[in-house]
Amino acid sequence: MTDSAAPTPPSPPALPGPPPPWVAGRAAVPAVPGRVLRVLEPFWAERRRPVTLPTLIASGVVGVLGGVLLVGHQPGLGAALVGLAVWAAAAPALVRRRNADDLVTAALSIVLFAVVAVRDAGWVVVLCALVAMWTGVVAVTSSRSAPAAALAPLTWAAGTARALPWVAKGVGALAGSRRGQLLVVLRTAAITLALLLVFGLLFASADRVFASLMPRFEPDMLPGQVVVGTLVAVVAAALAHLALAPPSWSDARLAPRGPASRGEWLVPVLALDALVLLFVMVQVGALLGGHQHVLATAGLSYSQYAREGFAQLLVVTALTLVVVAVAARRAPRATATDQLVSRLALGALCIGTLGVVASALRRMDLYVDAFGLTRLRLFVTVVEIALAAVFVLLLVAGVRWRGRWLPRAAVQVVAVAMLGLALVNPDAQIVRHNTTAELATDLDVDYLAGLSADAVPAFARISGQPALRSCLLASAYVPPDPGLADWNLGRERATQVLATQDPGTSTACGRDRWTSVRP
Repeated sequence: MTDSAAPTPPSPPALPGPPPPWVAGRAAVPAVPGRVLRVLEPFWAERRRPVTLPTLIASGVVGVLGGVLLVGHQPGLGAALVGLAVWAAAAPALVRRRNADDLVTAALSIVLFAVVAVRDAGWVVVLCALVAMWTGVVAVTSSRSAPAAALAPLTWAAGTARALPWVAKGVGALAGSRRGQLLVVLRTAAITLALLLVFGLLFASADRVFASLMPRFEPDMLPGQVVVGTLVAVVAAALAHLALAPPSWSDARLAPRGPASRGEWLVPVLALDALVLLFVMVQVGALLGGHQHVLATAGLSYSQYAREGFAQLLVVTALTLVVVAVAARRAPRATATDQLVSRLALGALCIGTLGVVASALRRMDLYVDAFGLTRLRLFVTVVEIALAAVFVLLLVAGVRWRGRWLPRAAVQVVAVAMLGLALVNPDAQIVRHNTTAELATDLDVDYLAGLSADAVPAFARISGQPALRSCLLASAYVPPDPGLADWNLGRERATQVLATQDPGTSTACGRDRWTSVRP
C-alpha cells in the first residue's frame, strides 16, 4: 500500500465584520499614541541630548556656592546671590533665543528672588520666592499658552526628573571619553580651592572685618552643605535643560470646536452683563457715600458691610476670568457683525467687572479705615489690583481679537504685583497706617510688636505718642547678621535704628496697659 498525505480540509469562508477576539489578539496592532503621549515622548527623549562641559561645570560651581551660602546662614544676600547664580547655565540658551519676553520674565524672576536680601518679613519673601519660581519656569520654557503657564509647577517637576539622567549621562560620557580633560578641570579646581583656603584663613586671622565677610566652614554643617549643594546644582541643571529643550505643550491647543450661534452665545453673556452692570450701579452710592451711606441704607456696620462682601466679590472677579475665556473661545465671529457683537458683549462684561473690583477695593478701604491694616488685608488688596490689570489686558486683547500674548502678560502682571508689594514695605506700612488713622477700635499693640524688622524704622517715626513708640522699640528684636551671606537691608536698617535709641528711655509694652489705647 502506498502512503499518501492526508487531504487538507478546506478553509472556512471569511466572515464579514471585525475578526473575533482570539484572532485579533494574535496580531500586533501598534497603539496610536494619544495627545498627551505625543507631547511627553519628545520631551522625555531630550534626556539623551549631549550635555556640554561648561554646563556641568557651571551647575557644579553653583551647587558649591549654594551649599556654602545657604546652610548655616539667615535668608539674605547669600540666598539672593544663589538665586542669581542658578541662571548661569541657562542664560546662554535664553540669550540665543533673542526673545525679549523670555528675557524680561527671567529678569522679573531674578529680581523677585532678590527680595530675600531686601525684606525681613518672611511672608513677603515666601510669596516673592514662589512667584519667582513660577515666572522662572515660564521664562525658560517660553510658555505662551494659558495651560502651559498655569502648569509651570508640573513643568518644573518634569524638567527636574528629566535633568537627572541628562546630567548622569553627561558625567559618565565625560569621565569615559574626556578623562584627561576632566582631570585637568579637577586639578585646577583643587589648586584654586587650596589657594583660596590658605590665603583666606591668613587674611581672616589678620583682620576681623575681613573675617566677618568670609563664609563659615564648620564640620557639623558639611552634610547639610552637601545635600543643599546637590539640590542647588540640580536646580541649575534643570533650568539649563529646560532652556535648551523646552516642552512643546505651549503649542498644544484644545480640540477645535465650532463657534456657537449668535443667539445661543449672546443670551447668557448679555444676561451676565446686565447682572454685573446692575450690581455696579447699586454700588455707586456706596462708592461715593462712604460710612454714612452704608449705615443709612443697609443698617450694617463697617465690619458686616466690608467683611461679608469682599470675599464674594473677589470670587466673582476670578470666576469672570473663566467665563470670559470660555465665551471668547465659543464666540461667533463668522461675519463682521458677529465679531462686533462679541467684542461689545465681552467688553461690557470686562468693564462691569472693573466696577466690581472698584466696589471690592472700596469695601476694603472702609474696613481698613475702621479696623486698621493687616498683612492679609494688604495682600488681598494687591490681588484685586492685579486682577483689575488682567481685565484691562483682556480689553486690549479684545480690540483686535488676538490674545496669544495675554498669558505671558498676565504672568508678568502677577510678578510686578508681588514686586510692588515688597517695595511698599508692608510691615512698615501697617505701622504707619494703624498709628495715624482714627480707628473705630482699639489699637492692637501685640500685632504691631510681632511684625518683622522691616517695621522698626516705622516704630522710630511714631510721633505724638512717645510711650507707644518707646514700648514698640523695646519689643523689637533683630537677629545679628554675622557675615556677608546673612546681610539683609531690612535687618541692617533696624539695627541702625535700635543702635541710636537711648535704652534708658525705653519701656516694656506691658500688654495690659495697651489693650485699650487708641491712636
